[in-house]
Amino acid sequence: MSLDARATELLAEAVPVAGAIRGVLRRAKPGLTTQWRVTQAFARTGLDRDLLDSLGDPDPEVRVAGARLCGALRLSDAVPWLAELLEDPDPRVRDAAVRALGKTRGRRAVDALMVAADSIPPIRLAIELYHAASDFELESLLRRPVSPNAEVPIIMACGLSGDVLRAPRLLGFAQDRHLESNLRVAACRALSMIRDPGTVDGLRGLATDSDPDVKKAAVRARRRVNAAARWRTA
Repeated sequence: MSLDARATELLAEAVPVAGAIRGVLRRAKPGLTTQWRVTQAFARTGLDRDLLDSLGDPDPEVRVAGARLCGALRLSDAVPWLAELLEDPDPRVRDAAVRALGKTRGRRAVDALMVAADSIPPIRLAIELYHAASDFELESLLRRPVSPNAEVPIIMACGLSGDVLRAPRLLGFAQDRHLESNLRVAACRALSMIRDPGTVDGLRGLATDSDPDVKKAAVRARRRVNAAARWRTA
């Protein structure tokens, strides 16, 4: 397999190039116009196809670089390829693919992450679900049956989102004594990230919970919520 020389150059400098692309997209106004212009610039020269080809390169370094660039460009066409790389024998490639799916975003990226949830480190899965999933998709993940290994990362992704609309459901998880302890603790931690003042009373009620881990997590969460409230009113 041979790549265009320009593609080879981009792949050789994948880290700074990906950073530059993300910077352009970050500074852009809301909407897809800037992303469309950037991806079209690559498509006009065939570089987008070269980057997709790089995901199947025999050299793992090239696969890593290709995943980074596809993620930075948010190439939706790369999602099936990136999903396959989640089973790559090289851990560096797998990690790059997970991160790229998070940056690519969208339902297909979320589905790919969920299919591979059992093989992705929980913290990394939480972070990339937070990046990839819309508020609607996070809500859907909270409601539907998922792999036990994905339950805590989904809850933590809701916390990372900072969406106060998730707070009542998460508080319900924390208070539900029928749930496993790790899920209730995760819900408390997620609430500590959202820091919605409306959850203070519910967290206070957990200060006497029979589960010591839940009790400790609830106390810490309430302190952080209260601290954030004081900071906002200072």
